[in-house]
Amino acid sequence: MSNEIKNVLLPVVDSSTKVLIVGSMPGKQSLEKQQYYGNPRNHFWPIMAELLETHIPDDYVKRIALLKHNAIGLWDTIETCERKGSLDAAIRNEKPNDFQTLFKNYPNILLVLFNGSKAFDVFKKHIGLELLDGRAYKKMPSTSPIPGKNIKSFAEKVEDWKAMQYYLENNTTTKITSEQ
Repeated sequence: MSNEIKNVLLPVVDSSTKVLIVGSMPGKQSLEKQQYYGNPRNHFWPIMAELLETHIPDDYVKRIALLKHNAIGLWDTIETCERKGSLDAAIRNEKPNDFQTLFKNYPNILLVLFNGSKAFDVFKKHIGLELLDGRAYKKMPSTSPIPGKNIKSFAEKVEDWKAMQYYLENNTTTKITSEQ
């Protein structure tokens, strides 16, 4: 029996995207729900709530609309891989997504934030940092609920993730809250 899994989540990106958050491969719950950061214990959505100073709606479509309106996109470095369970450490034989086409089609992306070490390492190994072609990038602490090597508190993670605020604050679109 093969443990090969395919990433069914399409990139969340449009012509207004300035910040692209790149994960590794969605966990089992996210793939089943077909939602980025679908595990309710993941810190991603609470971190976004803090950074965007808003309530994150329960409805996934509204969550994605909120990110897009705030010039934030999502994708993953891995298109397919072998993995038993949901841990990044269990990922083997990964095949990357096509970032060359993504960056060609969405040249307004100014900042790429890698959500954890695995996302960064896979990008660097299989795609290459030279493809970023002048875009700013940073390896961020993982939003995963599973503690990694560098255990950080939620407040410390929020502080680190503030790296995106300059790019969001200097965006010409106005921010909305989930209530709008």
